[in-house]
Amino acid sequence: MTLTANTISPNTFSPKQIMTINMNGIRAATRKGFWDWFAPQDIDVLCIQELKAKEEQVPDEAKPEGYHRYYHIAEKAGYSGVALYSKVEPDAVHVGLGSVDPDVDWSDMDAEGRFVMADFGKLSIMSVYFPSGSSSDERQAIKMTFLERFLPLFNRLKDEGRELVLCADVNICHKEIDLKNWRGNRKNSGFLPEERAWMDKLIERSGFVDTFRTLYPEKEQYSWWSNRGQARANNVGWRIDYHIATPAIASKFEKIEVYTDSWFSDHAPVLATLKD
Repeated sequence: MTLTANTISPNTFSPKQIMTINMNGIRAATRKGFWDWFAPQDIDVLCIQELKAKEEQVPDEAKPEGYHRYYHIAEKAGYSGVALYSKVEPDAVHVGLGSVDPDVDWSDMDAEGRFVMADFGKLSIMSVYFPSGSSSDERQAIKMTFLERFLPLFNRLKDEGRELVLCADVNICHKEIDLKNWRGNRKNSGFLPEERAWMDKLIERSGFVDTFRTLYPEKEQYSWWSNRGQARANNVGWRIDYHIATPAIASKFEKIEVYTDSWFSDHAPVLATLKD
């Protein structure tokens, strides 16, 4: 059940650090040393996309002490999946888009394991893996229907009085500054005019905040690099991993770092630090 403005608990959890990462497989990221790097970090909430594993396949190293863990697993083996780890136990956890939006048919996306949301008082943090449309026209059409369904849900949660932090691989670059080769990608999924128009609606009309771009309006920083060619070596990347928030909680974001000293995935961890 979605907590409304009239049923919000008194939980006052105020996370200081929120990390999001598309792992492109939690088992692969574990082998590449992610959890060894993560252990000394002081992360309050970790949002993961692309688990590519069943819950029983999650490595022991990926179950750090002191964290409550919640998963949305895809029905298809080795595909999609998201997770949310929190040091503080949430008031409620919602697994699957249908759990917070029962009047809309989300069965296709919930079969793919794309949504976990944790409520802490009036704050909700969600780990979401948006569909990619790069593999086929059919998947691009599915991506667009996802976007059409998701924005009204996001707006409704805000209108109910919730402060929201969306940690997500959105699979869209909003502005030209968000990808290196924007001219060559204007007809490709991830930078199509209709996708960018949706981001306009999300940020410029609905009032949500792209926290990174607000803090660093002119910084060329990417979070995903193709495995093809020398994209990573030449920093030919895309910024598709976001912390998107409602204005009040967004105002607490004071620093966002994209960690690229080590590689655990084709995406980099994106770490947000918030004020007290």
